[in-house]
Amino acid sequence: MSAQGRTAREQTVALPPEMDLTAQAVIQGVVICAGRSYARLLDHSGEFTGELVVSDDGTFRFFASPGSWIVRVIAGGGVHKDVSVEARPGEISHVQVIL
Repeated sequence: MSAQGRTAREQTVALPPEMDLTAQAVIQGVVICAGRSYARLLDHSGEFTGELVVSDDGTFRFFASPGSWIVRVIAGGGVHKDVSVEARPGEISHVQVIL
């Protein structure tokens, strides 16, 4: 199957059962806003690392290396909010963003 034919796994608050957190640092959260939004992961210096569409129920998840990160949530009309988060191996760092 080509890369164009693949779809991403559904993002939910619960991690998939096969996920081994001992080797992962996870940043996940919920966005509360009206309409479509995007979550962007920036490193401690503000450098872009990744971006994804927030699911219809407002959840998102990044797998990151340990350290300090910024989650920037972007919604329609140029509305955005930054939240600082510390990612630690073996832990899920939870973020809630209200726009």
